Amino acid sequence: MEIFKTIFSNTELMKILGITFLIGLSLHVLKFTIQIKQARKINRTIHSLANNSLELTPKEYLELRNKKLYGEKARHANTQNFSGVYILHNISKDLIYVGQSIKVLDRIGNHFKGNGNGDVYADYKYGDEFKIRTISLDLSPYDNLNDLERHAIKVFGAYEKGYNKNRGNKR
Repeated sequence: MEIFKTIFSNTELMKILGITFLIGLSLHVLKFTIQIKQARKINRTIHSLANNSLELTPKEYLELRNKKLYGEKARHANTQNFSGVYILHNISKDLIYVGQSIKVLDRIGNHFKGNGNGDVYADYKYGDEFKIRTISLDLSPYDNLNDLERHAIKVFGAYEKGYNKNRGNKR
């Protein structure tokens, strides 16, 4: 008890403690501000990438995917597949599913044929309207699919209020 009386009666020590507290508080505010700026930058990046991609309905997507090139039997997807993420937006229910694949065009097709997310397929099968967008890993500032997918899930709220059952893969 005597130590506290000594500390609180010493004005120089109180000034030092006050300054230390203010410096610590300032560092926390600065760290929080940096985190907010980083989150905003991620949001802008993901939205920009998704908004600059072609938006298709599942029907348009499947027609494009199965298109023959140069009179050959090869599907368009076989020659134009890419690594990236895809955003499946259920317009009817305003729900989103974000997924990743090293062959995005093949993977999207699986969802609308019953070999992907079961909830997405059920809603599609029963007539809900969907829109599809993609983000190519190569055209993004990301180094790997896991980070790109994780950030897209967060930005679009696909875990909190969408079809995703987790927040994405870890590195």
